Amino acid sequence: MNIYARNILDHYKNPRNRGVLKGATVSFKSLNSTCGDQIEIFLKMEGEIIKKINFDGHGCAISIAATSILSEALLEKKASEVLSLDLSAVQSLLGIEISARRHKCALIGLKAIQGALKKLEK
Repeated sequence: MNIYARNILDHYKNPRNRGVLKGATVSFKSLNSTCGDQIEIFLKMEGEIIKKINFDGHGCAISIAATSILSEALLEKKASEVLSLDLSAVQSLLGIEISARRHKCALIGLKAIQGALKKLEK
């Protein structure tokens, strides 16, 4: 098993920042209807800067690991920077290429974070 697969399994089995964030600035739910993955994101913002990311929900190893990794990697980032991220950014963080069948799994956390940020813009 390569180092990237071990990292994904570690984040799946021991997700970082899992749980409801009390006092969150905004929250947003994302659902992958194809496989039933569901992620709710909680963000604590200071102006344009993401100060804390928590999540709750359920899903496959890729969706939970990707969301856990994003919850660490996107701290202190500007909302505008996060809104411009896409699949290639998530694949880079995971360290593996994601098959077309698993794109929605890999992106559910990012889509939820971006959904929360867009909700704040309104």
